[in-house]
Amino acid sequence: MIKATVNGGQPFEITPAGPGAGNVECNGKQVSWSAEALPSDGFSILMDGKSFVAQVVKIDRDTKTVSLQINQALYDVALEEPMDRLLASMGISEASSRKINEIRAPMPGMVLKVLVTPGQAIQKGDPVLILEAMKMENVFKAAADAVVKEIKVSERTAVEKGEVLIVLE
Repeated sequence: MIKATVNGGQPFEITPAGPGAGNVECNGKQVSWSAEALPSDGFSILMDGKSFVAQVVKIDRDTKTVSLQINQALYDVALEEPMDRLLASMGISEASSRKINEIRAPMPGMVLKVLVTPGQAIQKGDPVLILEAMKMENVFKAAADAVVKEIKVSERTAVEKGEVLIVLE
């Protein structure tokens, strides 16, 4: 389930509604929709029999927000995924605003893949490690530009909550 908050209002809970393209549930109500790209870089959207023209104005991957212009009105949409809620419940939702020298496991899990090597320069947003936890694959990304100093884990090993996975400098 993804939560989408439009212009700071009440959040919408969006989940797949089962088989079939274009079917989702929004706040428990099934919604049928389709979208087609337009030559003008916009989208033509048909939702529950109503037609809309949408243009992506801005995407901010760091804050997970999207600004959309739909039928001449501007909408700022903040997206929250299940992993965001889990991290927030563990008190580490603001980790990206601080300088991080270590990447730690937010929960117990299994390291599936290490995507970096010691000495490698990484940029903010680069994937560094994949951890399987709670039957989900979670891709850890660099919170800031850094250099990988040390990798403390190896692939296919179990880790505990709070364990240091990668040291950055």
